[in-house]
Formats: sequence, structure tokens, C-alpha cells
Amino acid sequence: MTPLTLTADRAGERADQLLARLLPELTRSAAQRLLEDGRVTCGGHPVKKNYKTAPGDVLTVSLPDPAPIDVLPQNIPLDVVFEDGDVIVVNKPVGMVVHPAAGHPDGTLVNALLYHCGKSLSGINGSLRPGIVHRIDRDTSGLIIAAKNDFAHLSLAEQLQDHSLYREYAAVCVGTMREDSGTVSAPIARHPADRKRMAIDRLHGRAAVTHYTVLERFPGHTYLQCRLETGRTHQIRVHLASLGRPLLGDVVYGAHKPYPGLAGQCLHARRLTFTHPRTGNLTTVECPLPGWFQAVLTKLGRMV
Repeated sequence: MTPLTLTADRAGERADQLLARLLPELTRSAAQRLLEDGRVTCGGHPVKKNYKTAPGDVLTVSLPDPAPIDVLPQNIPLDVVFEDGDVIVVNKPVGMVVHPAAGHPDGTLVNALLYHCGKSLSGINGSLRPGIVHRIDRDTSGLIIAAKNDFAHLSLAEQLQDHSLYREYAAVCVGTMREDSGTVSAPIARHPADRKRMAIDRLHGRAAVTHYTVLERFPGHTYLQCRLETGRTHQIRVHLASLGRPLLGDVVYGAHKPYPGLAGQCLHARRLTFTHPRTGNLTTVECPLPGWFQAVLTKLGRMV
């Protein structure tokens, strides 16, 4: 496998932290194993995990040959919006989980991509798998991008890190937004009492920024465009709930009863813009609002 080259952009950051930050698919423990195995060098010399980086340090990472993961390819239909030899963008339906996990061992987007992409997969983290560089919730629909090789994976991961990968969502919240636009900047961390929830935590949370614009107001509800500057778990859901404007249908952060006609929260990832890893061209991919979302808008009073 071709070695990856990473350039440190912060002073005093531990090498294992740098690897885990710039390679999102790489866990902290996996980064430490690479360092312990001598697979990370700087200036030709092995790097220890507690090495403190200096801006401009160039680290060469030699990943192990990818091993097959214990996830079976499944012939699950995919709504492919964009695809070439480096990246694939899929319009994920509501109800589909991105990664296999407890309670969802199969039927996931990863299972579908393993079948669809065949041997054209990213090997980041030493596993043969589609290079999923960001996620969306099971009950959120819309665009998600995956890398087909390590070159593309690293490029997309860097774009996520420097906030140049544009992600736009359509959302309906409960309540009326008074301002036509605004920004929520509030750090997010795991909820201290409920590990399935996230919460604003200004002491221990990771920086999180969401920009929103009002598209239309209805009695008791607001149709919004939301843009992510960062990508924390449940970010839009937590940020809007913190304003007292939870997403319609969000039974975790809003009303405890589902909204009739909705399988989850009223949230759809409808636009992505990224710099193509191979060509360098700015690429925008869009998908229309799904039928269930349009039905909600009609029910709230939107004229067809």
C-alpha cells in the first residue's frame, strides 16, 4: 500500500492525536499501534506516540495491508447520485444505518457499498472497507460521500477538517424562528447521563458550529436551510433543540411522540460541495427533497 503523507498544522500536538484527527477512520488506539510498530516516521526516523509535533512536520504513515472485515456484502439497492473511480455519493434513505453496530449487524450502507464497489475500497485503518468519512443518522436522509481509495479518503478527510467540504441540510423545526438567519456555536459532547444522547458541554465538548437560514415560516413551525461548519454527532438536532426549536419528529431532543407520517426527524442532507481529490475541481452534488419531506411541507400549509 502506498504510504500516506501528513503535514502537522499544530504545535505541541501528540503524534497519535494528529493521526486520529487527520484520518477520521483511524481510532486513537489504532494510531498508537501504528506508532508502536514503527509505521510512522518523520525525517526518516520512527515517531513515538508521545512525540509533540511542530507545524510543518511531515509524517509518513505506512498502513498495513487491508484485511477483510467481518461484514458481508449485500445486494441492497443504492440511489447513487455521483460516482467515479475515486468517490461515490449516495442518497441514503431514512431508516438505513451507515455502519454495522450492535442491533444493526447488516442491512447497512457499508454492506451495500461493499457489494456495489467490490474491490474498489479504501483501506484506511487497516480494514478493507468503503471509506466513509462522515455519517448521517439512521433517521436522517440524504447525501453521504465515501472514498474508493486511500488517496481520496485522505483528501476528503482533510476537507472535513478544514471545513471546506460544504454540507447543506433541509430541516423543519418546531416553533417560529424570529431571525431570518443565525449561527449556533456551542461545543458538543456525550450526554453525562445518557450515552445515546449528545449535549452542549462548554467545558468538555468539541467545537461545533451550525449556520441556519429561514426558508419559510408556518404557524408553529419553520422550514430551514442548515449548513454544517463542523460535523459532530447529532449536531443540528442538538443545536436547534438548544434554541428551543427542536426538529419536527425528533423524539430524542424534542417531543417524545413521533410526528404522524414521519419515521424520524425532519432532516434531509440535500447538497454537498467538495474539491475532487483527483481533478481538483469544485464538485457540487444535489438531491431533491424526498416525498415524505414534501408531504410534511404541504401538511404545514405550503402551496403546491
